[in-house]
Amino acid sequence: MTERRVILSGSTFEEQIGYARAVIDGDRVHVSGTTGFDYATMTISDDVVEQAEQCLRNVEWALAEAGCSFADVVRVRYLLPARADFEPCWPVLRRRFGDVRPAATMMVCGLSDPRMKIEIEVDARRPG
Repeated sequence: MTERRVILSGSTFEEQIGYARAVIDGDRVHVSGTTGFDYATMTISDDVVEQAEQCLRNVEWALAEAGCSFADVVRVRYLLPARADFEPCWPVLRRRFGDVRPAATMMVCGLSDPRMKIEIEVDARRPG
């Protein structure tokens, strides 16, 4: 039987909604849609680029908990309520994914809180 383990970040959303920040399923790691909230303080910036940076810090933490890094990411999804907010985030995203080149999708959609300007979801494969 393959290993299945959940990773919790302490976000109040995980408890309120009933999901995990990430799930390890064998050699696969699925990181939930992750927003720009600082989970320690449950605060969020008004700036989309700062939110993208915090999203990536949150994703990086979840990947590390699963024994992975950005180098192991095979798929990334970007969800934004405003299409115009995506391009300002490109330099931040390129710093993390430019050498990795995962498959990627950007979608314009509503997010669960009007303060959220970007949500990032990744899938990775654990090394070894």
